[in-house]
This record gives sequence, structure tokens and C-alpha cells, in this order.
Amino acid sequence: MKVLKFGGTSVANSQNIKLVLDIVQNQAKQDQLIVVVSALSKVTDLLQLASQKAASTDESYKEIVAEIEQKHLNAVKELIPVSEQSSVLSHIKRIINHLETLLDGCFLLGELSNRTSDTILSFGELLSSYIIAEALKQNYKNSTYKDSRELIKTDNNFGKATVNFKVTNELINNFYAANESQVILMPGFIASSVDGINTTLGRGGSDYTAAIMAGALDATDLEIWTDVNGMYTANPKIVKQAQPIASISYQEAMELSHFGAKVLFPPTIQPVLRKNIPIHIKNTFEPQAEGTYISAQSISNGQPVKGISHIENITLITLEGPGMIGVTGSSKRLFEVLSQEKINVIFITQASSEHSICIGILNEDAEAAEDAINKAFEIEILQHKIDPCIVEKNLCIIALVGENMKNHQGLSGKMFSTLGKNNVNIRAIAQGASERNISAVINQRDVKKALNTLHERFFEDNTKQLNLFVMGVGNVGEKFIDQINQQKKFLKENLKINLRVIALSNSRKMIFDEEGIDLKAWHSAIENGEPADQELFIKRVKDQNLRNSIFVDITANEGVSKTYEHFLRQSVAVVTCNKIACSSAFDNYKNLKNLSRRYNAPFLFETNVGAGLPIIDTVKNLVASGDKINKIQAVLSGSLNFIFNNFDKNNSFETVVKEAGVQGFTEPDPKIDLSGIDVARKILILIRESGYEMEIESIENESFLPAACMETVNNQDFFKSLVDHAAHFEGILAEANEKESRLKFVAQFEDGKASVGLQFIPKDHPFYNLEGKDNIVLFYTDRYVDQPLLIKGAGAGAAVTASGIFADVIRIGNV
Repeated sequence: MKVLKFGGTSVANSQNIKLVLDIVQNQAKQDQLIVVVSALSKVTDLLQLASQKAASTDESYKEIVAEIEQKHLNAVKELIPVSEQSSVLSHIKRIINHLETLLDGCFLLGELSNRTSDTILSFGELLSSYIIAEALKQNYKNSTYKDSRELIKTDNNFGKATVNFKVTNELINNFYAANESQVILMPGFIASSVDGINTTLGRGGSDYTAAIMAGALDATDLEIWTDVNGMYTANPKIVKQAQPIASISYQEAMELSHFGAKVLFPPTIQPVLRKNIPIHIKNTFEPQAEGTYISAQSISNGQPVKGISHIENITLITLEGPGMIGVTGSSKRLFEVLSQEKINVIFITQASSEHSICIGILNEDAEAAEDAINKAFEIEILQHKIDPCIVEKNLCIIALVGENMKNHQGLSGKMFSTLGKNNVNIRAIAQGASERNISAVINQRDVKKALNTLHERFFEDNTKQLNLFVMGVGNVGEKFIDQINQQKKFLKENLKINLRVIALSNSRKMIFDEEGIDLKAWHSAIENGEPADQELFIKRVKDQNLRNSIFVDITANEGVSKTYEHFLRQSVAVVTCNKIACSSAFDNYKNLKNLSRRYNAPFLFETNVGAGLPIIDTVKNLVASGDKINKIQAVLSGSLNFIFNNFDKNNSFETVVKEAGVQGFTEPDPKIDLSGIDVARKILILIRESGYEMEIESIENESFLPAACMETVNNQDFFKSLVDHAAHFEGILAEANEKESRLKFVAQFEDGKASVGLQFIPKDHPFYNLEGKDNIVLFYTDRYVDQPLLIKGAGAGAAVTASGIFADVIRIGNV
């Protein structure tokens, strides 16, 4: 004999009920069945709302009753042949009339007792089970209906009654022995006290009803039919990558269900555990799916953690003070007062010093618990031996669960380091002696990030999902997005990095998509996006609170550079090619570096110097290994190198500068490059990364541009000024030719002094043969004394800059 239970979503409507009837009839060919059904989906919530409105003298409860009635009448009309509907509809109408009478009483009295509430809530299962039983009889005659209130007897603890198993088991066995039907259908959730008063078994109690029946009759199996393919490694509504668990032990299932795995009501396991009856969780809508098999044995798949679960809406209450140290009975008094208030304690942890004890309860119980505890310890509080209890609301408990966790070292370390890297603050920790569960209390706003981060760490083959928020989609930004789209599959398969672009913004529009923007259609998407708003962009990143978030700045905008602090404080990594932040005031640069360390949020800016060349990374490695950089000589502007390599008697200076802009080598405002400020920023960043303190004003800038060129306010006037001063530039070129030298814009640092300026480079100098848009840097250090460390390569261009940004993103993924 088997017991099958179908939940509210399985019987949500007539279409779903027909699927249930098919499953029942197919299984009845091999086994005798007891079928337990819940109320139609959402009906129990409607009944509860109606009773609350009636008790508060709100006449809208009548509209809710009408909605409930219509829902069930529709089910009858769609499931029962017209010729058979009359008696069924009459029965439904009688039940609804009884419900209305009870609610009218609540309305007149203006109150709702727990006893009355139990009776009202029972109508959901009474209505659904009767309709489904009648529908089953139409095609399967060897079936009968039984009211579970006649079999399951409880105490009078209305709302969550305790079952009297001695009486209940005897009644069930006597009934079953006298019944010859192949299928017995009955309502779940509801029971009655020994003196015949309606009681309920708690929300989710239909599972419990089925387990009570299975345990009493020594069933071969208990099947829980729901709308998912079993118990999952995490809540699939929050963790999209969650997978069904094929096999799990009773103890693991109890832990997961206790900590919020809603697919199974926690008390369900107890009646079948004693009889070693397996539970099979199946999907009504995919009956062929494997589901989850719960038994005494947990089949190991090599993974010590079986699942991650959570409970939301938790309040943490802490009682502490020197008056608790060495005083016996403090804990007893605390838990006694909570028991008297019928407050369930979900989480407990106590300091080894006995100075404090911390408990987790539901938010709804917080006020009553605080008042009761402070009253119980009133004398000690007045004597300042114990502090008034500390109450922290809107928290969440997350838990790792697994039978084999006790055999694996370091799981706690992995759990907390993973959360720490994403700035998930741990408020309290508890671990049972069985080591089957590690629990932590966190802020509720961090739930999604925490669950996804932990699931990624323990279940996804260490694949790390990076969520990118990109500002700036010009030449470099477009290349960057193209490179991500091209390499996405390779990164996931080979580096275990899953890249998703969550947001894109240019100066006019922005788009957000938490599931990831389609990188093949982003152009049209952003054109149809909402107006760009920097403050709203920051707020959205903060509100989404995604794990492994990275803000990517591909602009040259000073305002954008000032947002980095906001992101780093939220543990959002920053990757930027924008040089303004790192070349701003030294205190700001230092603050950003400190925030990066404090909030464990990488701040990477490799492309600030040399585009895609590993210049800054080399400096970091030299310094980290104990070397000291004493001197730097460099050509750091690919755009200026391109300009002076192509400026000759056949190409005017103005023409070459325009061509550099067309090829994407200069900033949108070419004056930034030609003025030397861009190179000054770059050498300043190298100096600071080398461990020296310096401001931009301390760098001598020997400009080769005439003052009139520098005073222009737009690109049109600037290019006109280059034409007007063509003779000046031709004179510089002539002097270089006369000296048999080449023009290079050089940055230097030595003995605490730095300068940038145009120089005549002779043929024997390493810079002489620097072609195209290449950069070159010479580092003279304690280790590289006679022969400098040399880095050379393309230092400008959209593609190489984008690849440098991409490399920084990948670095974060590999951390």
C-alpha cells in the first residue's frame, strides 16, 4: 500500500486535477492507495484573509467568500459531467453557507479565536477533497472518500495541534481493515480533537497527514507530489542553477525542511522515520522525472554538502551581561519565558564565556519576545547586571546541510570566506555537534547573493559568475562587449568563469537586465533604454546586490571616476581605463586602494598605463617581491608616438592628429593627449604604484603646444589652431632631422622628481626605433641596475585597450 499526497499547486485548477487523477488511476493498477489532497491553490490564504477581515468588521470578506465559491463551482463544472453535477453543487453550496455563517459570526463579534480560525481554514481541504473524490469516482468506481477528521485525533492546541498517535493509529487501522476500496481519498491538514472539535496540523500539514497515514499502516512508500522535481540544492526561485537532489537521508531532509525547504513540511518525516518508510518527492507536471528519494541512507555523490537552505524574516535577540557569567538557570529562565509565550526558537548560540546568549525567532514574534524577556529579567536589568535584550530584525538564516559534512575538513572556512569575499556580514553562527548543519544569520537583503555565492562554491564545479555593470560603450566599450561575446563560452568551459553583462550605459541611455543582456542585440536595446542617470545607475547596482559584481568604467569622465568609492563600499569591484581617479589627489587614490582592501573589492586599472600591456601588473609584482623601483623612463602615449612617427614633410601635423583620432588612438578631446596631461597622469600612476607619494602638480610638463592651441575650447578651434601654427610644428620636425633624431614624448622619474616632455631621441637610444603606436617602459630597480627591465608593445587603440580591461575582469574571476 502506498500513500500519495498532492499539494495546492497540483490541485490548483481542473486542468491540474485531471493530471492528478491520471497519476492516481495509473498507480492504482499496481497498489492500493491512500490519496491526501490539499486545498486548491491560494484558497487557504483567501480563507485566512476573509476571517481577518470579518473579525475587523470589514464587509469585503463577503467578496472573498464569493471568489472562493466561484473557484470551486468552476472546478465542479469542468470535472463532473453535467448529469452528475446537481448533487455535488448542492453539497458545495451547503459547505459555503456554513462558511458564511461562521464568518458572519466573526463579523458580529468582531473577534477571531484560534478555535474558530481552525474551523474556517478547514473548509479549503473539505471542499477540494470532496470535489476531487467525486471526479475520481466518475472514471474509477473502486474509490471512496474519507474525512480525515474522523481518523486523526489531536489535542486542543488550535493552529498547530499535537497528534494523539495512540488513538489515531488505532482508528486508522480499524478503518483500513474494514475498507475494501482500491483508492481512499481524504483531505489533508485537518483533524479533530478527541472531543470532536476541528483542529489543524499547521500550514503545510497535508504532508503531515499523509505521513501519519503511511506510518500507521506501514505503507511501502510515501509520495509527495508537488510542482517541482524534488528537493533542490537551493531554492530554484532564487538560485537559477539549483539542481534536484536525487537521494537524501531523513536527517538531511529534516534539516533542509527546517531551514526553509518548503517542498516538505518539517514534521512529515517523523511518522515514517520510525517505520523506515521511504519518501519520494515527485513532480505532478513531470511524473517521469526522477524526483528526490528520502530514506535512512544518504547515497553520497562525492559532495559533502547536500543542499543550502534558508529562513527569511528572522529576528535575532541577544541577552547579555556580566550577571549571566557563572549563574545557573539563566538559559532555563530565558527559554521558559519564550515557551510560555508559545514562541518557537529557530536558532541558538551562546558565548563560551556565558556572557551572552543569542536566539533567532520569527519577526512576528519579536515584540512579544522582547517584552517577555525584559520583564523576566527586570531585576537584573535594573541592577545593571544584565542589559535589556538587543533586538535585530529583518535577518535571515542560511544553512549548509549534508550527512557527510562531518568527514570533510574546512567546510566552515570555505563557507565563511566565500560569503566574506562578497561582503555578506555574518551576525551569528551555529553548528550542531553532529556537524550535519552549519548555520549563519545574515542581513535579509543579502539572501540572494549569499545563496548564489554558496551554491556556486559548493555545487557548480567552482564556476564563478561575474556580473558586469558597464558604463561607456564607445569605441573601446564596443570592442570590450564584442570580446566578451566572443570568449564567453571559452571562459566558462576552460576557466570556469561565467560572464554576464547586467547593465550598459552611455551618456544618453542605459539598460539593466538581471538575467544578462543579449550581447548580440545590445545596440538596439540601449537605443530603446531609459534615460541615463548616474545616481540611479549606482542605486540599481546597490539594490540588485548581486554576487561578484564588477563596475567597468570605459569613459574618460571625471564625474564617473568619483563614483568608485560608492561601488567599493558595497564590495563591488571596479575595473577602469579612466585615469582620472588614480591620478587625482593622493589622498583620494590612497582612499580607493584602502577601500578595495577593506571591502575585499578588487580595484584594477591596468589599462591606465599602456592599454593592454602588463605594465602596472609588473610594477605590483616587483614591489610585492621586495624590489625597489629607482628610475623610470617611458614613452607612454601611443597616440603621441603614432603622431610623431607619421609627422613628416608629406603629412601636416594637423592631418596626422586627425588620423590618430579616426583610428581611436587619442581621447575624444585630442588636447588631453597633446597637452601632455595624459602622459603626466600615467607616469604619476606608475610612481604611486611604485610606492612613492606624489601629486600631479609636482610633475614638470614641458608642453610643445603653443599657448594659443591650449586656450581653445572645442575640437574645431583646436584643429584650426594647429593649422595656424603649422610653422611651429614644422620647425620642431626640422630640428629633429638636423640632429638625426626622432621625436618622442618621454616621461621620466628619478630621485623623487618627474617630468614629461618632447625629446630628441638619438639613434643609439632604445626609444629611437619605437614604431607606430607602441609604448615602451624602462624600469631601473635594485635588481635591474645596469640593464633595465623593458616592456614594449602596442599602447593605444580600442581593441588592445578593451583586451586590457577584459584581462582585469578575468583576473577578478580567477581570485
